[in-house]
Amino acid sequence: MIEIEEKYLQQAALEGMDEFIKVFTNKYLETLGGELNAENMHLLTGEQHVLLSYQTFRDELMVGGFCQLIQNGYGGYIFDNPFAKAMRLWGLKDLSKLIYRAKEIFDKNREDLEKERTEEEFMAMYEQYEIFDELEEEFLEMEELNTTLVAEYVDEHLELFAKIVK
Repeated sequence: MIEIEEKYLQQAALEGMDEFIKVFTNKYLETLGGELNAENMHLLTGEQHVLLSYQTFRDELMVGGFCQLIQNGYGGYIFDNPFAKAMRLWGLKDLSKLIYRAKEIFDKNREDLEKERTEEEFMAMYEQYEIFDELEEEFLEMEELNTTLVAEYVDEHLELFAKIVK
């Protein structure tokens, strides 16, 4: 099990829920050598993958929306895994529904969404896939609450996410 020092969690909790989550996800990425791939996926548990998925999903949507998330290679990690179901089980029902709606768009347009693009072609995706706009706005409205709920879930189930050491 991945170990995290308690002092880092306490310090991060004072800085905010997003910082609390980052203590875990940064440690996961460190364990993975900085990058998640097929060869190292087994190093994380299912719960750790869900938390890393949330962090990735949140970070990508906050900066560039679904087009960026998918173009950066995370479409399959988010939409082909039980991330939406896990969010529902963790109590984030509205987020789960949003992910399923985005997955429908992703599945219908996957080949085009994932193809290599120039910077200009990438920027044009935002007009081509305006269908994501409403979902992105919804996400931004619920992001703070979602991050709080995820952090609370992790805090209530620490043993699933890391071994906390003094």
